[in-house]
Amino acid sequence: MATVLARLFLFTWLILPFCGTEKVRQRALRQRDAEYIERCTGRDMGSQNCTRNRTEASQPFHYNGCMQGPAGTPGRDGNPGANGIPGTPGFPGRDGLKGEKGECVRESFEEPWKPNFKQCAWKSLNYGIDLGKIAECTFTKMRTDSALRVVFSGSLRLKCKNACCQRWYFTFNGAECTGPLPIEAIIYLDQGSPEFNSTINIHRTSSVEGLCEGIHAGLVDVAVWVGICSDYPRGDASTGWNSVSRVIIEELPK
Repeated sequence: MATVLARLFLFTWLILPFCGTEKVRQRALRQRDAEYIERCTGRDMGSQNCTRNRTEASQPFHYNGCMQGPAGTPGRDGNPGANGIPGTPGFPGRDGLKGEKGECVRESFEEPWKPNFKQCAWKSLNYGIDLGKIAECTFTKMRTDSALRVVFSGSLRLKCKNACCQRWYFTFNGAECTGPLPIEAIIYLDQGSPEFNSTINIHRTSSVEGLCEGIHAGLVDVAVWVGICSDYPRGDASTGWNSVSRVIIEELPK
């Protein structure tokens, strides 16, 4: 019995120091591996402090005296992450190419037609001339593409012993109308039969009227004249005796 106890005591004395030494060595290895893993991750893999010697690199890790097992299978993909914060707006784009020149369209609006007329009147002209201007009236024409309507109203008379003819007509700025033709009126008196007294003196209210085109816009001098008929002698003419005479001018659209 004493021999068995002696052997057990001797075995315990020899084994206990060895186990203590092994535990200390394993603890030192684990501490050194932890320091290596903590120091040599990411961008520090190639630094000098992260380089093991060949002996250390070839030795497997041991924990509590056991060899490290093989690596496990890769894990599954994780769930998609949440959307990130919206980015800042980009820089404005460059100007585009210059476009083609467009067409200029002008809209024309015609003004509504406004009445434009004038009247000049004389009381008892009693103008006994046979050739020349009788009366004049100035008018402002608003448009070039319009026409003028003119009217003379007054008493006219022609007297002669033989056949005679007189002509009353309008002028515009000193010229007779050419658009389309002159505006005129005539009185012709013949001797007649022997029993007819050709020296009779009759004054009658008459009118001279017409339209004239082609007159430019602006001031227009409208005048009434008396003259002779072609190929006939003149007589004794009278205009505006003992009554009112008038000239009416009106601008009309075409």
